[in-house]
Amino acid sequence: MLRRFWERPERRFFGALFDASPGYSVAWWVLLVLRGALPALLAIATGTLVGAIQRHDPLTGPLVFVGVTFVGSQVLAPVQEAVSANLGSRTASWLNDRLMVACTKPEGIAHLERGDLIDDLTVARDFDLGIMGPPLSVSMGFIAGGLQQIFVGLAAALVLFAFTWWAPLVLLLTWGSTHWLLRESGVWRDRNTDEVRSAQRHADYAYRLAVDPPAAKEVRLFGLADWVVDRFATHRRTLYELQWQATKLREKSVLGCLALVLVGNGVVLWAIGSAAIDGRLDLADASVYLQTAIGVAAIAFGGLSWALDGSAAPVAAVLRLEDAMTAAGSLPRGHLPATGLPESEIRFRDVGFTYPGTDRVILDGFDLTIPAGSSLAIVGQNGAGKTTLAKLLCRLYDPASGSIEIDGVDLRELDLDAWRRQVAAVFQDFVRFERSLRTNVAPGFEPSAERDEAITAALVDAGAHSLAGLDVTLSRAYENGIDLSGGQWQRVALARALAKVRFGASVVLLDEPTAQLDVRGESEIFERVLAATRHTTTILVSHRFSTVRLADRICVVEHGRVVELGSHTELMAEGGRYRTMFELQASRLVERDEHGEEVELESLT
Repeated sequence: MLRRFWERPERRFFGALFDASPGYSVAWWVLLVLRGALPALLAIATGTLVGAIQRHDPLTGPLVFVGVTFVGSQVLAPVQEAVSANLGSRTASWLNDRLMVACTKPEGIAHLERGDLIDDLTVARDFDLGIMGPPLSVSMGFIAGGLQQIFVGLAAALVLFAFTWWAPLVLLLTWGSTHWLLRESGVWRDRNTDEVRSAQRHADYAYRLAVDPPAAKEVRLFGLADWVVDRFATHRRTLYELQWQATKLREKSVLGCLALVLVGNGVVLWAIGSAAIDGRLDLADASVYLQTAIGVAAIAFGGLSWALDGSAAPVAAVLRLEDAMTAAGSLPRGHLPATGLPESEIRFRDVGFTYPGTDRVILDGFDLTIPAGSSLAIVGQNGAGKTTLAKLLCRLYDPASGSIEIDGVDLRELDLDAWRRQVAAVFQDFVRFERSLRTNVAPGFEPSAERDEAITAALVDAGAHSLAGLDVTLSRAYENGIDLSGGQWQRVALARALAKVRFGASVVLLDEPTAQLDVRGESEIFERVLAATRHTTTILVSHRFSTVRLADRICVVEHGRVVELGSHTELMAEGGRYRTMFELQASRLVERDEHGEEVELESLT
């Protein structure tokens, strides 16, 4: 039972408050206790004033007592509100920091591509955007209000013990039973049911379609604005309905609960009234006990509200993700030096791979040797495993079976950071940094005159030297910033890889790096890339055979295996799978020459 309590999201949430800001957390709880005690103190102060009037005693002290408690109850409310807002903001920042670490700390990327972690990641990532409920800085006020009512009722019950021991117990039982008789549904608890998470995921997706710039063009072009808004509203309404189901009173329990409350309060109030009539209580004491007897009712109106459920959910999600992501994305770091490797070859030896959480085999007994300093093109149908090979060589994943060897050494034994410094890569979904052109080409490198020369040379090699100055920000979201076309961005991404080669990388991976360039532009760029990387090992994944044929060797991959390997001339002579694909593409892709005549792709190169 103790373990179950310790694992409760609510307990984790209050622990997170202290971890995020010990000072504000302690202040928040102290204010809650004080605000909870003040109504009972005000009842005592009122009784003291009544007694002083009855006895004709001086009223200065009792009036000061009443004034201090009354003013305190008024002053502490805005103070509590400000502390709640600040504590909520600090806790939100703390959660975001923990999530950032959880996402970036693992050496691999499996934890970011696993479907079973996406729901928690959505809850943890978007909790403070106001999509699913108020931000944490606002929710803390609701949470404080619910807990304060509990403290008000408990403080009133403590005072009532001075009248008789059984009276507060009866009232605590009757008012406290409302939380059980009219208990909340478990639907919303932890936001961890399939129904809740599905609705939340769909609402988040619609929200992204509405606010993210990349989707704006097609949302407008196809007239999807109303559909997007309706989809968002529908799924958000579903979430609110689930929230309502979790907080509404159960109608079948209302009459029984009302009867119990009336009986319990009737018995206690009758006892106080009888004692006052019999003279066992004077007017001052009777007024105190009557006020506190009524004050115990606050217990029924306080408690752990939906706001706490909604706020505890991201805390629980982040804490679950920290362990799960570490386990899913961690890779052994190795310890052997990697500088200057490979000197001889890269070898995939009987490599097998399946993405975690799926049953589909991507690579199955994959064998391939790549001589150091050579260029290799990898072709094959979509889903054949080409991009997976690039991820494995970058050590974003490790093979499920077999090994990747660098000069005969298992890649897993090399120092991970040292190996990644040797690899320059351009993926299909390369990053577009909203930073300067300099930072986009050489992220993570400190500016210097020597590095600027290397950056400029890399831009020239990629055909991107005329796009902008090195200090221009590549985003219109910033003053004097500019945006680039898809093809221009691809040239910048290529320059990023070429710059890393100039900084010491010895392996270049190009995964569909020029898909948004025309055929002539791609061939021209790849020729430049081969010239700039002639002393490095270059691996190209592409569907364009006009570019592929420029590589020293071409590898055809099907069903996770190498089915053909050789130069363009050799593979064309074999008349196998490569030739079939080449001729099919050459017959379909045409360009116009300088006279406007259509020219087949095969004759272009």
